[in-house]
Amino acid sequence: MESNQPSLHDPKFTVPISDVEQQANQLELETKEFDYTKRSQWLRAAVLGANDGLVSTASLMMGVGAVKRDIKAMILTGFAGLVAGACSMAIGEFVSVYSQLDIEVAQLKRDKRRVGSGERKEKEEGEKENLPNPVQAAAASALAFSVGAMVPLLAASFIKEYKVRVGVMISAVTVALIVFGWLGAVLGKAPSFRSSMRVLIGGWLAMAITFGLTKIIGSSGL
Repeated sequence: MESNQPSLHDPKFTVPISDVEQQANQLELETKEFDYTKRSQWLRAAVLGANDGLVSTASLMMGVGAVKRDIKAMILTGFAGLVAGACSMAIGEFVSVYSQLDIEVAQLKRDKRRVGSGERKEKEEGEKENLPNPVQAAAASALAFSVGAMVPLLAASFIKEYKVRVGVMISAVTVALIVFGWLGAVLGKAPSFRSSMRVLIGGWLAMAITFGLTKIIGSSGL
């Protein structure tokens, strides 16, 4: 007499995965997705910081060049803009991220008082590892700004002829704006062409406005 019960050796019979294994696999997938998202946000912030350094430094150099064509004046202006902008970005990012850190630490303490010590302790250790680092954020912002600011500085450093210097600097800044716009679009999953054009036109406008207003003020003898 044959038994109707399924055999362990029957290929149709499958041993179900335990709930613990399913939860572990799901947690691993969520962790990987979180890490990827966090990495993308950092990269996008770095691209935006580099774009800020590029546009602000190039605009400063164009503005000073409108009234004083000396290469030394333009380079010193660009260098001062690099240092001031990098320090400003670093301090602003440090204060912002430190405020976020204080909020998250306070929330962890409230959760610790509200929940027991068993399961919560393991979760708390994982959350502490994901807390923002103000020093790291400040250093990354300053570095990104400096990288962008170096583009117009290097482009104009070794050219004595004013018109050639300005032309080379604008060309270098144009290429960098397109690259930064494309990178920001890729990381933000936006249309790359439109994003690059927005960044490019915005950078051109910033340089043109700074050049024009400084030229007007310099010509008026103020």
